[in-house]
Amino acid sequence: MRAGLAPFALALVTLAAPLGCAPVRAPASPLEYTENARRAYDQALEAFFDHDWETATLLFEGVRRDFGYSRYSRLAALRLADIDYRQSKFPEAIGTYRAFIQDFPNDPEVPYARYKIVKALYEQAQPGLLVGPLEERDLAVVTDTYVTTTAFLGEYPHYQHAAELKHVLEVVTGTLARHELYVAHFYRREGNFKAAVARIQYSLREYPRSGLEPEGLVLLGETYMMMQERAKARQVLSEMLVAYPESAFIRPAKGLLALLGGPDPRVRVAPGADRAPTLSDAALGHAKRAPAEPGLETDEAPPAGDP
Repeated sequence: MRAGLAPFALALVTLAAPLGCAPVRAPASPLEYTENARRAYDQALEAFFDHDWETATLLFEGVRRDFGYSRYSRLAALRLADIDYRQSKFPEAIGTYRAFIQDFPNDPEVPYARYKIVKALYEQAQPGLLVGPLEERDLAVVTDTYVTTTAFLGEYPHYQHAAELKHVLEVVTGTLARHELYVAHFYRREGNFKAAVARIQYSLREYPRSGLEPEGLVLLGETYMMMQERAKARQVLSEMLVAYPESAFIRPAKGLLALLGGPDPRVRVAPGADRAPTLSDAALGHAKRAPAEPGLETDEAPPAGDP
């Protein structure tokens, strides 16, 4: 037998083995093998588009089993992940998409698989985004969604669904930043101002463009005032006025600055990457790791309800 037909002989054995079926004629050529794979894949697609998930699963698994040397086998693997996604089996879908990426890292469908991972993670994250007070939410999947979406948009900024994913990023970024500010409020009530400052700085540094920067800067300036760090308070509040002149937090910022002798006229805020303002060290701090969660620096957990 010619070496080029070896894969098709293996496919023949696979087709003939189940349930003692009569042997199936081996394809006469690679072209016939590919055509048979295409027909089997198209048949599975019909069930897929009819939302007959059980039949579609069996047929795509058949394509994977019987035409493993074909391009259609890879496509069938993606459709099996899509079936799990369509049935809201998000952990299973994520696992299958990730297996596809690991097995075929250079496949042109890898961006699609990564896009669907972001979508599945976002669906999984919905309880953490919407349900219950912040201290009761599980933000692990929200964080995973943030990291995965940020990485995807960094590598594929012009992907056809980039606008959709930017919205996803805005939502999860806002949720994570809001959590940090919630924890900062808790620490302030406990009199642990250094921990509060660390959480606010972490929020401003790690979650840029969350939409909560003006609130965070006002909270930070007020906390510095509680610590008698008047120069730092004036610095960050002045930055807030310059960087976010249209924010509703302008009024409280001006009120606090009036107690500090007014805005610092020397403050300048240059636009940073993606037009995000570049803030000072007083606003962003230096630490590169997340501050401790409540309970690690105090013995009491945050109280229920909004801060």
